[in-house]
Amino acid sequence: MANHKSALKRIRRNESARLRNKYQHKTTRNAIKKLRALTDKKEAESLLPTVASMLDRLAKRNIIHSNKAANLKSSLTKHVNAL
Repeated sequence: MANHKSALKRIRRNESARLRNKYQHKTTRNAIKKLRALTDKKEAESLLPTVASMLDRLAKRNIIHSNKAANLKSSLTKHVNAL
């Protein structure tokens, strides 16, 4: 158990940040799955900027690595262009 007041605060803060990061990461993964499942090009093109923005946000907050975000955005763009 933590011995300092600041350590207790840090534990609370870390837990809330963990839950927020988990929620954002899961939401982004679901959006990626939804985009990959689409067969309509118009719909996919409208969803792609939203997903790219979500990936950029995760990379900016160090939830995922910036290279992973770039690789995902690239592969999703290729997928949409191939439709």
